[in-house]
Amino acid sequence: MYLRKVLATGATVFGLSALLLLVAPGLFNQLLGLATDLYLEWSMRMIAITLVALCGNMFSVSLRGTDSSVLFSARVMALSALTLGVLTLLIPVSTLTWFDYVYAAIGFGFSAAYVFGLVRISRS
Repeated sequence: MYLRKVLATGATVFGLSALLLLVAPGLFNQLLGLATDLYLEWSMRMIAITLVALCGNMFSVSLRGTDSSVLFSARVMALSALTLGVLTLLIPVSTLTWFDYVYAAIGFGFSAAYVFGLVRISRS
């Protein structure tokens, strides 16, 4: 099923983001154009651990979930990925960086992939 592949790919991509957030939160903040400090870096590490849990669940559902659980996860992730893209473009900085645009595009791309798969299934 196409949506299982999207979930697994999303788990991998966002898992890599989680690792970067965990290991180098200051770099991630700089790439986003944010001024970084100890408190923000600590918060980003907390987000990283949450992303690790999300990625594990996404990967598990992609491999072992029932078709209905894959559909449910795809709906949740379509909205979440879209919101990630929007929030990335709304980062409170004076000028967005190239990384902001790339990260937003990744979110929008995954959202579109989920919607495509959901529409495809609804037509079957």
